[in-house]
Amino acid sequence: MGLEISRPLSVGGITPNINFARNRYVSFGNFDTFEITTLDRYTTEPAIRKMILANPKIKNITKQYNPSLNLNIIGLRELLRTHATDTRNIADGIVENLPFSLQYRVDKKSLDDAAYLHDLGKVLIPEEILNKPAKLDDAETNIMHTHSELSYELLKNSGLNKKTLELIRNHHQNAKRSGYPLVDKDFNADINLQILTAADKYSALTEKRPYKEPLEPRQALTIIYSDVKEGKMHPIVFKALTDYACSTLETVQEAV
Repeated sequence: MGLEISRPLSVGGITPNINFARNRYVSFGNFDTFEITTLDRYTTEPAIRKMILANPKIKNITKQYNPSLNLNIIGLRELLRTHATDTRNIADGIVENLPFSLQYRVDKKSLDDAAYLHDLGKVLIPEEILNKPAKLDDAETNIMHTHSELSYELLKNSGLNKKTLELIRNHHQNAKRSGYPLVDKDFNADINLQILTAADKYSALTEKRPYKEPLEPRQALTIIYSDVKEGKMHPIVFKALTDYACSTLETVQEAV
C-alpha cells in the first residue's frame, strides 16, 4: 500500500522547525561508490547509443528539437557528479528521518537507483536550453519537460526493475497528478515517489544553476512546504526532509 493523498491535507498538526541558521548548501556524504560505479554502466555514451537504437520512441520524442540525437555527455557527467548524487543522498536522509513504521514501506534499492538516474534523459536536451541563463519560454519548457519520459524510455529495456522505472518516469509528478508527464486516474504517488520528488526539488533549489543562485535551505523548505499545503506532498515526508536538513546543517556548524 502506498502513501497516497486523495485530497488536500490539513498540516496544522505538523509544525516542523525550519528556523535554523542560514548557511551555504552542503554536500552530502556516506555515498555507496561501488553501487554508483555499477549504475554508471547505464550512463556511458556507448550504452546510451545502444538504448536509443533499441527504442524508436526516443527519436520520435526528440525529432522536433534534437533530430540528430546529439548527446551532451560532458553535461551528463557533471549532472551525475552533483545533482544526481545530492538527490540520492538527500533521499537517503529523508528515509532515515521517517518514523520507523514508514521506513519499512520504502523500496530502498529502487529509490536509490531512481534518484541517481532520474535525469539521464537530459543528455538529449539541447545545451542551449539546459543551460540557458534565463527563464525558459513556453516552447523551451515543453522541451525540458520531456526529460523525465526520455529517462524512462532510455532505461526501460535496461533490466532495471519496474518500480525504479516508474519512479524515474514520474519524478516530476505529485499526489494531485498536476505534474508531468501525464498519468491516469489510478496513479498513486506512493511514499517512494514523494521522497524522490522532495529530494530532487530540495537539491535543485539549493544548488547553483545557470539561471539562478542557490537558495538557502530555509528558503527551499518554505517553497517545498507549499506542496504540502496544496496536497501534493505528505506532511510526514516534508517533516523528514526538514529534520534531515536541520541535522545536516547542525553537523556542519559543529565542525566549523
